[in-house]
Amino acid sequence: METRIRMEEVEPGSLQAMLAVENYVARTSIDKTLKELIKIRASQVNGCAFCLNMHTKEARELGETEQRIYALNAWRETPYFTPEERAVLALTEAVTLVAESHVPDDVYNEAARYFDEKQMSEIIMQIVVINAWNRLAVTARKMPE
Repeated sequence: METRIRMEEVEPGSLQAMLAVENYVARTSIDKTLKELIKIRASQVNGCAFCLNMHTKEARELGETEQRIYALNAWRETPYFTPEERAVLALTEAVTLVAESHVPDDVYNEAARYFDEKQMSEIIMQIVVINAWNRLAVTARKMPE
């Protein structure tokens, strides 16, 4: 499979705009490892090989274990994730699949049990941003390095 289009070369302003939003979410108060779990799980759901490659490496650099990374696809069936992480992973899936789920109240409310409104806003933005990156990379068929 080959990359279809290199948008960063054809339309560099679009990449700069996306990077500005990425830089914002990078500075939020959410734990860096939790951010990587969000990025990996959304990328799994979206089938984004480029982002999976990038974010599993970044998670490992932050100290995430191989066991948790490998089990992330089956997080509901494992004991490896905290209740807070489970709530965020469920929210990540619901937002990623928004056309199917419309983010059910129970999923949102479970995450809101553990995080205040500011943190919820930051988590939602992280989910939205990785979904945008996934859509760009999948559409362009951006290949992992």
